[in-house]
Order: sequence, then C-alpha cells, then structure tokens
Amino acid sequence: MRYVTTIGEREYLVELVDDHHVSVDGVLYEIDFERVGDQPVYSMLVDGNSYDALVYPEDDVWQVVFQAHLYTASVEDEREKRLRASMGGASQEHSEYQLKAPMPGMVVAVPVQAGQEIQKGDVLVILESMKMQNELKSPRSGSVSRIRVAPGDRVEQKETLLSVS
Repeated sequence: MRYVTTIGEREYLVELVDDHHVSVDGVLYEIDFERVGDQPVYSMLVDGNSYDALVYPEDDVWQVVFQAHLYTASVEDEREKRLRASMGGASQEHSEYQLKAPMPGMVVAVPVQAGQEIQKGDVLVILESMKMQNELKSPRSGSVSRIRVAPGDRVEQKETLLSVS
C-alpha cells in the first residue's frame, strides 16, 4: 500500500513493502516497529539503529514526538489524495484552529499573547512531557484568539491549549 505523508511543507511517498520493509521516497529501509507497554511509545529498529517515538492520533493527523521534537503528520493513501485534489481540497484557513496537547504534560511557557499575529511555524506553547520539552508550533499564520493555559498548568492529552484564527 502506498501513502502520502505530509510533515510541515514536505510530502513523503511511503510504501509498505512487507512486514519488515518500507520505502520512503524510493529508499528502502528494513524496519521493526513495536508498541512499548500501555503508553503510546513505540520502539523502532530502522536498518539496525534503535529509536523511540511517542505517537498520538489526533482527529485527522498524527502527533509524533521524535528525538525531543514534535511533528504533526497527515497520512492519506494516494487514492484519497487524488480524490481530495479533484474536489478542490477546500482549505480551512479561515476557520479557527485549536492547538491541542498531543500528550499529557505540564505547560512550561506560552511565548505568545492573545491578539498577537503569528506566522506558520512560530512556537505557541512549550509542553514538558516525560522529561522532554516539546515546542508546539503553529501549522498556519494568523492571530492568537484565545489562550486557555498558563505556565505551570498540567494538561491532559487532546486538551485545547489555545486558538488561532
């Protein structure tokens, strides 16, 4: 099965070759991928190198904490992508975006203020979870319309932290 995975501005063509091989943009990798315990932590072996990642499904995207960085990934099969493109793929740029906690943790900092104009990629919240600080960045430009947390607040997974319009 072939998928188009988008992380930030970049698209990757991912093909699941078999249970132990995946191709990313035409490069073949030998993999082993296992969930660790009850948490959304996964252990991966990629070409013999070991990695850990936290993976959280959220609405229509995946939040992935990998090597102390938070990535938001959308995954769709090639057929879905072609269908969405043919239908015009209406953007939701004009609706309000809700930044939600990808994992439980503690708010370390909120470097923005309500009403502040922001650019895509600006850090909106710094969240500490499992002894790692994760910068949660804006997926689009806009204005911070409402902040619902403050430094020191404990938050649960999927809790709304702030809104961008």
